[in-house]
Amino acid sequence: MSFHRNVAALRGRVPLAVAAAVALMLVFLPGADGAPAQPPQTVPKSVVRAADDALPTVTVVATGGTMAGRSDTPTSFQRYRAGTLLMEDMLAEVPNLDEVANVNSLQFGNKGSGGYTIAELYDLSLAVDNALKTSDGVVVTTGTDTMEEIGYFLDLTVQSPKPVVITGAMRPWTVIGSDAQANLFNAIVTAASGKTAWFGTVLMLNDEIHAVRDVTKTSSYRMDTFQTPEFGILGYVDDLKVRIMRMPARALRVFETRGRVVTTANALRNWRTPFDLTTIEKAELPRVEIFYNAQEAGGEAIDAWAAAGVEGIVTAGTGAGGISGAASQARNRAVQAGVMFASTTRTGSGSVYGGSGAVFPADSLNAPHARLLLMMALAFNDGVDEVRADFVEWASLQADITSALPSLQTS
Repeated sequence: MSFHRNVAALRGRVPLAVAAAVALMLVFLPGADGAPAQPPQTVPKSVVRAADDALPTVTVVATGGTMAGRSDTPTSFQRYRAGTLLMEDMLAEVPNLDEVANVNSLQFGNKGSGGYTIAELYDLSLAVDNALKTSDGVVVTTGTDTMEEIGYFLDLTVQSPKPVVITGAMRPWTVIGSDAQANLFNAIVTAASGKTAWFGTVLMLNDEIHAVRDVTKTSSYRMDTFQTPEFGILGYVDDLKVRIMRMPARALRVFETRGRVVTTANALRNWRTPFDLTTIEKAELPRVEIFYNAQEAGGEAIDAWAAAGVEGIVTAGTGAGGISGAASQARNRAVQAGVMFASTTRTGSGSVYGGSGAVFPADSLNAPHARLLLMMALAFNDGVDEVRADFVEWASLQADITSALPSLQTS
């Protein structure tokens, strides 16, 4: 991690093409049914040619999941093989796409979301940024189990402000009443609309659009599983109408002048995270674990992770982030060993504040999201103070645009 601040000045100058070329030279992974590996797809395939040349281009980057699942029978809603169907074939079955966009597909992989490694998410992020060089928006299809984590990884690392929409399904493609076809269509509609540009990565399922930073999966089977506690949805899709009802703080940061004129360059400076993956190797992303607190929880797990070389630990505490006495003592020992901590709540909503030294407050981030942010802050910084600065800024993610608004003072 020692050289990251030294290369900060070079960020944005390292061509994405080189890294993306490596990222896309992946072996296409077999599906859950053990099908043989397919040749890797290195460039998007044109699947749907729009009736109107003026319509936008959307690339669908497919990773598998339930959406690409083949069910045992037309009514086996929970018995299916995830990551079986190819996106090119699925798109061919979706009607009226030519009224929405020119649609390309890139088969990044084909397996359940929980089967992807952090190193593969590194490659996925670069693939998305590379696709956005020639497309007006990108849709990423994944399994829903860890969709919020995959989406937040993209939110933290994709450098283009163009629309990125992540989607999937709670029912496989081949059962009656599947949500897969509608979710895929509406995600493409959302990306093609351009209305979520500058929003970072958003999640679109069940006709609803959520900020991926704030959304979480709340049910194992229900189709309305994704919810955004406290803040609510960003908007929704009705037929071909994309209705945006609020902006996330990520987009509002674009309007912060910070003493400068609002230009595209200054907007990008406010909007982009410092986590440009083209400036690091994937092996530099550190291991970060999550400790879930409970009544009289022991601290042995924390001790073991520290001994194993884990660089960061997120605590999912009770109430406003509290952990047991034994866990607190283990945390103190781990901090002395150089481990850094992020403090979250297990309640499902609310914020955590305070903390000092190597214990950082995660604000309203849940534990899985805080884990990814801590991973990035550790990878791109040296020392507690630098890690804390990046972590706290992007955990709180507040926006103040009052200086950009008309004054209401009367003369």
